Amino acid sequence: MPVVINETMGAYSELLMLLAAGTYTVAFIAFAWDLARSSKALRAIDLKAAEAAGTAGAAGAKVPVAAGVGASAAAADRVDSHLAGPAGRAERPSSSAAKAGTASGAGLTADADMRYAAERRVPARVAVALTVLGALIHGGGVVTRALGAGRVPWGNMYEFLTTGAFVAVAVFLLVLIRRDLRFLGTFVVGLAIVMLVAASVAYWTPVGHLVPALQSYWLIIHVSIAVLSSALFTLTFAMSALQLVQSHRQKTIAAGGADKLGFMRLVPSALSLENLSYRINAIAFIGWTFTLMFGAIWAEKAWGRFWGWDTKEVWTFVIWVVYAGYLHARATRGWTGTRAAWLSIVGYLCVVFNFTIVNQFFNGLHSYSGL
Repeated sequence: MPVVINETMGAYSELLMLLAAGTYTVAFIAFAWDLARSSKALRAIDLKAAEAAGTAGAAGAKVPVAAGVGASAAAADRVDSHLAGPAGRAERPSSSAAKAGTASGAGLTADADMRYAAERRVPARVAVALTVLGALIHGGGVVTRALGAGRVPWGNMYEFLTTGAFVAVAVFLLVLIRRDLRFLGTFVVGLAIVMLVAASVAYWTPVGHLVPALQSYWLIIHVSIAVLSSALFTLTFAMSALQLVQSHRQKTIAAGGADKLGFMRLVPSALSLENLSYRINAIAFIGWTFTLMFGAIWAEKAWGRFWGWDTKEVWTFVIWVVYAGYLHARATRGWTGTRAAWLSIVGYLCVVFNFTIVNQFFNGLHSYSGL
């Protein structure tokens, strides 16, 4: 007996998605406010330190303070860069000075291990609370969509986007339990807003039944792992982008230039970002490997062959190759720093291309966009 579509639940789902997007928007503003407010507070500390030290000592006092995770971290990074082999660089913390809090106002400066400081950043706490609220509303929207359709809520591009955005935010919040990644809030929440808006504007699909080819238990296994892996890749994309900015800032300060990106003092050093991004990418890569494997098994059951050079299959493999190259190059060839960050970003751009361009403009056996 076919499942009856509950359009009322579908309407509730769309309303909850709208409310979630609105809540995320307020959280995004709060995260941005936290960066701006903390940056202003740190500059005030710098000025007071300079005045107390006097004109003669101002230059010497401002270098470690203005650098934050810059000067001290840059020195430690230079030491780390001489470790034997890329494995050492991958595991060493970037700044012992950051742990000790040597700079004035170091409590407001990111810790190398991304631990929570004692200081209370009220805007950041408000932002996290709003993100949790938005995630609960968002989760309600995903669940009501599933109830309305009588199946898992990732049968087309609209559902994949809305569910993927929820998983990305949920993973971010789970990581926040152990690590202070609130500096990623504007990126992660901002991407979630973009995904929800894109789903509603460009990929909206009314709640309905699955196409026959997707009516399989492999949909639950294959796509759920793909969604989780994509969420992890989203986190590492944000971290790699920040790594490039932080790396440029650290080099500018080390060369004696002015620190024009004061808010980046709330962000760990480039090497710390790279280390964590590498670990998360390794986990996501395992998930993507299973995505590729289970997709091949499903293809054999649905179409009688494991591989048929379908466009979607090819680009799923391309993504696997890019991230495999990233992990291999960093672990064995010494591709660290900005080169590793750019390779991670290229991998995520391939994920976006695979989902948007391939699904919309390339005909194939995987054309299930619902458009």
